[in-house]
Amino acid sequence: MAKLGYLPKEKLTDFLENLKKKYRIYVPCQDGDAVLFQPFDGEKPLCLDRPATVSPKSVIFPQTDILFSFDYRKSSEDPKQVSIELTENLDFPETVIFGSRPCDAKGFLIYDRPYTQTDMPDIYYKGRREKTTIITLACNYPSPGCFCTSVGGDPADKEGSDILMTDVGTGYFFEAVTAKGEEIVEDAVFEDGSSYQEKAQAAHKAVADLVKKPFDSTEGLPEKLLSLFENDAFWEAEAAKCISCGACTYLCPTCYCFNITDEQAGSKGERIRSWDACMFYHFTLEASGHNPRPLKQQRLKNRVGHKFSYYPKKYEGAIACCGCGRCIRSCPVSVDISEIVAHAQEYKDEPSK
Repeated sequence: MAKLGYLPKEKLTDFLENLKKKYRIYVPCQDGDAVLFQPFDGEKPLCLDRPATVSPKSVIFPQTDILFSFDYRKSSEDPKQVSIELTENLDFPETVIFGSRPCDAKGFLIYDRPYTQTDMPDIYYKGRREKTTIITLACNYPSPGCFCTSVGGDPADKEGSDILMTDVGTGYFFEAVTAKGEEIVEDAVFEDGSSYQEKAQAAHKAVADLVKKPFDSTEGLPEKLLSLFENDAFWEAEAAKCISCGACTYLCPTCYCFNITDEQAGSKGERIRSWDACMFYHFTLEASGHNPRPLKQQRLKNRVGHKFSYYPKKYEGAIACCGCGRCIRSCPVSVDISEIVAHAQEYKDEPSK
């Protein structure tokens, strides 16, 4: 049986201060008009009323990550002989992501398949992932643009979380999902939470019933999108108002494209991995000057196609979208990926004349 706990709201800061003795903690904080995950310091007020503007993916997959440093060294005996000394840091601290939403936790499952479930796992992502405990907060109402239930999620989905936390009015109901979560719920600061379980479950159902359903199922969607691959008219219409700013990919919990650069000064330098985005013109720009995706509709087709066709084709039907709605809420021209998917499902070829 899962370990359950109850924490009065006035004891939340004490709980985090206690966790801080063992873990590095990231919490959602108000930063101007945005809500961002920042290190917990006991001074910045937490914002748990709405989902963070940016997902917490940077905690495990940093926006800019120094993979290693290098140093070219000439031999004192023969200057023509040059060796390279590499230095990397794989000593990742124990970390807690607190107050993320269930869709954020599911986002990391999308990363896990290409980055850890392979013959050559990414040691940087895998190292941080294994050292991170995720405490999610079930949504108490849908946010604009949310469509998690259309892609197999739920406002109280436990998948990917170590602990699911629910606001039950006077406090928070905690339910451990994994062994890492159980270790935290065993903390003495918690009261017995068994009497709050039924109330939490009722709240979960009430919220799930309010989530918009732009489409009812993703069954057959990978094949449908592939059938539209050469339909320039469809993609041109869907991308008409897109400005290729790339905000959708940076805010998305499931986008994981990156670029690698070597930054060097003299004989020393660093190899750096940085987020990149398929919505940018230069993403596929080749050294020859040729670009296989020069048009924005081609780039949007790739973004939608990867999440709803190519990824599920490769990973046994898993959709690479958690329906968090961030790309919809923050798009400056209101491009709605859920509407694009719905339009694709409804699309019928014009009868030939």
